[in-house]
Amino acid sequence: MKKNSNFEINRGNGKKNIVLGLTGQTGAGKSTLCRYLQQKGCTVIDADQVARNVVEKGSACIADIVLEFGVEYLTMDGNLNRRKLGESVFTDKAKLKKLNDIMFPYIINNIKEKIAEAKEASEGIIILDAPTLFESGCDKFCDKVISVIAAQDVRCHRIIERDGLSEEEAMHRITAQHSDSFYTERSWMVLQNNSDVDDLKQQADHMLSELEQLMEDDETVEEAL
Repeated sequence: MKKNSNFEINRGNGKKNIVLGLTGQTGAGKSTLCRYLQQKGCTVIDADQVARNVVEKGSACIADIVLEFGVEYLTMDGNLNRRKLGESVFTDKAKLKKLNDIMFPYIINNIKEKIAEAKEASEGIIILDAPTLFESGCDKFCDKVISVIAAQDVRCHRIIERDGLSEEEAMHRITAQHSDSFYTERSWMVLQNNSDVDDLKQQADHMLSELEQLMEDDETVEEAL
């Protein structure tokens, strides 16, 4: 499924770039896809890493989180207890919204800076890897958005293996997130990852081919003008 068909190549600083938002459900295989796209030459901005950076010890963001949720979510050395906080917010959508409302402004500012740096550095495809791409509003920084989705039982199995959680804990994470339709209705392209890695790579190659064609078509139009 494809949405947002209006497309313009970003030509900031004389360089040609496409900013591609990458999002999807936990356990759907977004990180696997992202690693493959990086191997194919795409520049990757990891929103999860940005989120970790903004809650480093002593940061303004971590102070705001403690003010809202309490000092019990800090470790003895003053770092954020991410596992404990995650267990709390993934079982309570209201708490999750509060956490997002605190963190998103810090994350967005950092992401905007990283996109600008990537555009300045080189041409090509810039991947914004962001689980909460739409919720944070970062989709508005992207030329196109792709989502990765998978069946619930497949995702549950992957989360248990990846994070060492119980089935109940994995299901709490799954139910705290959006359904398939949330992503399919908002994305230019959706990749279904219910099979193996090779199948996902084939879908990724098809997606990259379409993006490359868009860039070639843009060049043809520019030359005609």
